[in-house]
Amino acid sequence: MIGAEQEKTMGNVVYLSHGGGPLPLLKDPGHEAMVNFMQDLPSHVGKPEAVIVISAHWEEEVAKVTSSSMPSLLYDYYGFPPETYQVTYPVPGDPSLASEAVSLLEKSGIASAAEPLRGLDHGTFIPMLLSYPDASIPTLQLSLLKGLDPASHYALGAALRPLLERKILFIGSGFSFHNMRAFNWEGENPDDDRNDAFQNHLIETFTRQHSIQERKKAVLEWETAPHARYCHPREEHLIPLFVCAGLNDSTGKLIFNDYIMGKRAVAISW
Repeated sequence: MIGAEQEKTMGNVVYLSHGGGPLPLLKDPGHEAMVNFMQDLPSHVGKPEAVIVISAHWEEEVAKVTSSSMPSLLYDYYGFPPETYQVTYPVPGDPSLASEAVSLLEKSGIASAAEPLRGLDHGTFIPMLLSYPDASIPTLQLSLLKGLDPASHYALGAALRPLLERKILFIGSGFSFHNMRAFNWEGENPDDDRNDAFQNHLIETFTRQHSIQERKKAVLEWETAPHARYCHPREEHLIPLFVCAGLNDSTGKLIFNDYIMGKRAVAISW
């Protein structure tokens, strides 16, 4: 049974698949396994002092970090029931941590800036609401870089490694399969050999013993993986994984291997 391989211990870096818009909050059957996984996340990672989320839904020319003391929510989805635009998650921000993150990025030669106005998008507030519904943990969001260059995002993660010395949880929030035309909206899980091959490649690359050089090479040359462009016609939902790989280049653990919207997806922790 897919999902039986999930590990019981997790580190402070997690790449996960966040599902389709607000559907996880609407009891969509295609998200049941994902919702159960996210609700169980705190039993593995505990309660961090702060969370930094790298969401697939924010791209900027330079790396930006939300710096509001009380960030708003950005309902960046369309055509859903009215209640999905009234979701609240009054989580605090952490301007001091945002400033520290910007300083670390600048120290590594990465152009960056604090962003006091932008709200948290659904790639952040959906997994956080499911995992930490009391909204008590300061939460920041880190942008992707326009152009989606794998090496630049690996470097982004590497620059922030000093923050791992503290009890800070990094979440790379994307989707290990993201071909909108191929999702199944009928609640079924049909076989998909092409997706299986790509998910197996991710598992092999990030959860099996490899040298740092081999793993980084797989990141930089991800398009050569089996059926990579079928699974990711545009790679913004995969890029948060590369930031996570830069944050912690050790061997990760498979913590989710199940179906979301009819497609197999994975989550990995370090």
